[in-house]
Amino acid sequence: MAKRTAVKTIEVHKVYSNAQWCVNYGELKSGRGRPESVERLFLVLGEKLPFESLNAVSSHLKERRIRRTGVYVAHDSMGFARYIGRGNIFPRLRARHAAQRLELRYFSFYVVKERKHEREIETLLIRAAGPLLQFNTKKKRVDIRVGNIKDYEAGTQFFERRYMRGTKPKSK
Repeated sequence: MAKRTAVKTIEVHKVYSNAQWCVNYGELKSGRGRPESVERLFLVLGEKLPFESLNAVSSHLKERRIRRTGVYVAHDSMGFARYIGRGNIFPRLRARHAAQRLELRYFSFYVVKERKHEREIETLLIRAAGPLLQFNTKKKRVDIRVGNIKDYEAGTQFFERRYMRGTKPKSK
């Protein structure tokens, strides 16, 4: 018999709700045959939540004394990432939503267990989303040029693509 994946348990129904959406709070528990003590990357996360639930989600985390810093994403009405950042999640998302109120509809956030990895996760997301990020200018690459390897933590091993001497294409 195959081992079961994590089991979703809802602890609080309707942390936020309106006519269209309901936001619940829960935890993933280990499935049968899975060890409980598996190391995890995130303490808490929320994906594509409506911006109207921002204050309720923030308050819920504050009541439970859960850190509210990490990596965050602002999405448009189609769910595409338009801005990615890190730091104090909820004040920064409020500011971003105020600046682009008509464009942004949803948000995602990831509270990383070990804060030292926040910058690397942010960099990875920004580089993966690339041209979709209308409101990011930092670290974004929309061509074949590589980003700065120093955006990652010291001690990280890497492979780097470089032009061979004398073969760099001429700029137009």
